[in-house]
Amino acid sequence: MDINTFDIAKSDLADAGREDRPMRTEANSPVVLEKEASADFVVVGGGLSGVCAALAAARRGASVVLVQDRPVLGGNCSSEMRMGIMGAHGDDNKEAGILEELQLRNFHHNPLMRYTMWDDVMLSAVLGEKNITLLLNTSVEGVEMEGGRIAAIKAWNGNACTRWTIRGRWFADCSGDGILRLSGAKFRHGREFPEEFGEDFLQKGGDHRTMGNSILLQLRKTDEHHPFIPPSWAYKFTDADFVNDPQPAEKGRYFSYKRLDPENNNFWWIEFGGNIDTIGDANEIQLELKKIAYGVWAYMKNHPDGRCRDYELDWIGSLPGKRESTRFIGPHILTQHDVMDGGRFDDVVAYGGWSLDDHDPDAFWKHGHQSVHHACPSPFGIPFDCLYSVNVPNLMFAGRDISCTHIGMSSTRVMGTCAALGQAVGTAAALLVKYGIDPAQLRRERIGELQDALEDDDCMLPFRWRKVSPLTAEAVIAPEMENLRNGIDRRYGGEDNGVWVDAGCESMVYSWVAPRRLSGARIVFDSDMTFTGKRMRKLEATTERAEMPKMLAKSFRIDVRSGGEWRTVFQDDLNILRFRKVTFTPTDAEAMRLVVAETWGGRGQPAHVFALDAIEVKQSTK
Repeated sequence: MDINTFDIAKSDLADAGREDRPMRTEANSPVVLEKEASADFVVVGGGLSGVCAALAAARRGASVVLVQDRPVLGGNCSSEMRMGIMGAHGDDNKEAGILEELQLRNFHHNPLMRYTMWDDVMLSAVLGEKNITLLLNTSVEGVEMEGGRIAAIKAWNGNACTRWTIRGRWFADCSGDGILRLSGAKFRHGREFPEEFGEDFLQKGGDHRTMGNSILLQLRKTDEHHPFIPPSWAYKFTDADFVNDPQPAEKGRYFSYKRLDPENNNFWWIEFGGNIDTIGDANEIQLELKKIAYGVWAYMKNHPDGRCRDYELDWIGSLPGKRESTRFIGPHILTQHDVMDGGRFDDVVAYGGWSLDDHDPDAFWKHGHQSVHHACPSPFGIPFDCLYSVNVPNLMFAGRDISCTHIGMSSTRVMGTCAALGQAVGTAAALLVKYGIDPAQLRRERIGELQDALEDDDCMLPFRWRKVSPLTAEAVIAPEMENLRNGIDRRYGGEDNGVWVDAGCESMVYSWVAPRRLSGARIVFDSDMTFTGKRMRKLEATTERAEMPKMLAKSFRIDVRSGGEWRTVFQDDLNILRFRKVTFTPTDAEAMRLVVAETWGGRGQPAHVFALDAIEVKQSTK
């Protein structure tokens, strides 16, 4: 991000209103302001799916309005709710792309992993894109339709007493609750009958019930013990309220229960609302969860066995995090069987890999287990046909409101998966803008281009690997560097798929038999995606500082050779990212090299690189 952007904005605001104007009264000033905005692509919802959708579209040239009803971005992983970012199981399957970029930026700027600063890391990423107009504290309250398409949304910002009309050509609902159902888009809320799709993991159905909402707690270690005094309206619990009936894990299935000890506990099981309406009854659910949460902590902290005497309540959520509400209907509805078969779709654009994790609607008030986990393949593919409306032609969606069954959604709802879905929808939106088409036509005619674009932007897609650039494929390289152009930009299946290079004294060289006109390079460094500490699942406040991945390049440069002489065309001495696509002035060169001068591990720590692609100047088609 260019910090001068903020200097200019501050200067404009500092000078605003200096000119003489009359005092405002009811005679000369409206109470409610009316404002308009427009863009190629309008994204509703600023959780991880919405943030990734907006960033992906903007970076590929689309103008974007991002509408978020809260004062911060991040949704369930923001400081308001503090859910950990879960995703596909398995070290080889961690989600990369924009999510990994945000996490690395957070490690660098927020080493103490404070949630409030994490909010602003996401904010900084959005503010850094000139193509994005961000509207915080702005809630959608209406939709304008023209010819069966969404023409505009109506929104209200109570902080600024402003009513917005936001026009666009294409829209994405990343709100989780599916507010753009106001368009008449088809949707479902609740559980299907098991026999509709033959889903045997679903024991009951044909009802409105869903998984519930949760309020989380965070604890802090302390050297002193003081009893906890709960509010008078909190529930009072005894040992009899927490009698579990443990069931042994079975092959492919295990269960989750309330946990009444402080270690490694984020209190996800303080959950309620699945038997009523997680949208319409949100206020009642919020109060009920507060009563439960304070009662749970009073029970734990004041228990005579002293289990929590060394802990204090550091934070309690006020805004519940939602697991489930509504799901849009697309050309395909993702089911239990799609997930268990691995999701082998020819239009795959994202993937999941969390277990089919179905929470009982009775939630906290259920005796025994609250959740049943069914192990599933990781990764499994998710098709583009689950990400756009079957009856509103310019509406897409990403996050927990995509087209799937209740059971299918029990896996795809986690935030690592939602981020990948958001990047897929945002990248698709840029192609819609480029070609002036709707999602259904993109699916029919240009799905391969969407898949290639996602892979080029460091998104893994199951059952296929990235195609390297033609210039990379024809380059002459050392045998030990062949991994750099296998298209597998991560460790996978027990294979390294990368190249280790000593920082400061080795380089990776591509050469060609005749000069080529180069304009950039695509690089994937190793950022240790196996380390889950980047995923903002901070269960306790701590003073321990996070460290950048040791094998990640901190300082690197790109050199080209022309007429036998090497010269530097790009250099970065403070790299913090895994994925870099760098550009430089087009130049004729017979060779290109990547030189890593320093890693974050310091002297003696080699760098690990997964990919190096040479980018050739594109010839004009005009």
